Amino acid sequence: MTLPGSPLSPSPSSARRFLDACRGNPVDRPPVWMMRQAGRYLPEYREIRRRVSFLDLCRSVELATEVSLQPFRRFGPDGVIFFSDILVPVAAAGARVEFGDAGPELPEPVRDAAAVDRLHRFDPSEAIGFTGEILRALSREVGDAAAVLGFCGAPWTLASYLVEGGGSKSFAAIKEMMLRDRATLERLLALLADIVGEVLSFQIASGARAVQVFDTWAGELTREDYRAFALPAVARAIAGIRRGTGDEAPAPVILYVNGGGHLLEAMRESGADVLSIDWRTPLGEARRRLPGMPLQGNLDPGLLLGTPEEVSRRTLATIRETGGVGHIVNLGHGVLPGSRLECVEAFFAAVRGHAPAAATTAAEASASR
Repeated sequence: MTLPGSPLSPSPSSARRFLDACRGNPVDRPPVWMMRQAGRYLPEYREIRRRVSFLDLCRSVELATEVSLQPFRRFGPDGVIFFSDILVPVAAAGARVEFGDAGPELPEPVRDAAAVDRLHRFDPSEAIGFTGEILRALSREVGDAAAVLGFCGAPWTLASYLVEGGGSKSFAAIKEMMLRDRATLERLLALLADIVGEVLSFQIASGARAVQVFDTWAGELTREDYRAFALPAVARAIAGIRRGTGDEAPAPVILYVNGGGHLLEAMRESGADVLSIDWRTPLGEARRRLPGMPLQGNLDPGLLLGTPEEVSRRTLATIRETGGVGHIVNLGHGVLPGSRLECVEAFFAAVRGHAPAAATTAAEASASR
């Protein structure tokens, strides 16, 4: 069997394909992965979760590596994101974080300057060293058959969890702080930006070939407030990332903002190399508004609840909108727990249909070693 990237293969390695697309370079086909691709839609993941709590799963190098590899083995994505949670660094910073059936809860919300003072920066290699071990293990397992991806929550999204005490529908608490105690919120965002920069630097040093910053809740802001609060914080975080040394090209940074169609031009000012677009904004429109900017996205995750035929049709349509250049095919948000495996398979197969027939998938390459 000819491995991707070998002299006899017409296609590059999946890792190279992914990184080239991040940099806007020509590729044989667009790379593909799914946000939240390790999770409850997979029966093998559910089997592990029956035996261990979510937080213990995040902290177990063996189990977190295993669940990170589960979608890689099934579908051969070009990117393998390590299994963790955006609130793991928040807990390391001194916040009390609990994970229940209803999602994360922070029973001691940060609502004033004294609460901000109780948070602190930390050395990721000591406080959350297990994340580095997971990334190193994944790098050994997949080699160049996929790009290993790190991630972190953006400062605004982490601040939202801290101030709200968990998820929210209105984000009233953080918006009240924004309007009535701007200085405290800016101190919190600056602290979180420095933490994000350190965490992502540690991930890159541990083997991540690219990293994604998730600003899940920044889409709740107006353009004015995004520019005043979320954008300076995420720009500070990205500027603080040490992306590699020596002759290596810097590790690309992907920025995702859920519901951020009104913020695209501002997002470009963050310093990110790639912007991940949710399904509400057509990629063709994003391409017109962001000329030359590599894009990621943006199939509606709900389509994976439907039929393989419709998934294939819509996936190919997203590729046509971008021309396949400077485009990483992905969902517009995380995969839903009830997604049908045949629809997920159709999603990946549609993208691979752009590859030369002789090219080997990442999963086949891994199995052949």
